[in-house]
Amino acid sequence: MRLKYELEYTLNCSPKVLYSRLSTPEGLCEWFADNVTVEGDIFTFYWNKSESKAKLAALKENKIVRFEWLDRTDEESNYFEFRINIEELSGSLALIITDFAEPEEKEDAIYLWDTQVTDLKRVLGI
Repeated sequence: MRLKYELEYTLNCSPKVLYSRLSTPEGLCEWFADNVTVEGDIFTFYWNKSESKAKLAALKENKIVRFEWLDRTDEESNYFEFRINIEELSGSLALIITDFAEPEEKEDAIYLWDTQVTDLKRVLGI
């Protein structure tokens, strides 16, 4: 059974700039995948020699982006999600990532997200 987990990263950038990196093929291939193509609402992510297809399932400008993997049958854990959260008091922006992993793969999955978010920060210049 896959475990749901959430990761939170504080990013010093505008929601609009971050949102374009989370919701467009051009933005996603800057940090998330080697290449990304889109046909309708189906995004194809390419890493090395592998590819995975995901449907763009939810989109709220500057707030949320959710993708549902097409090759996973378990409906409860077949998605990953980016949420942009702005703290009311401090005004700081957080990127909240929701994903799923097998219990024995969770540490590796978190490490992978940390690495990818490091790339995202570099792309954003922060």
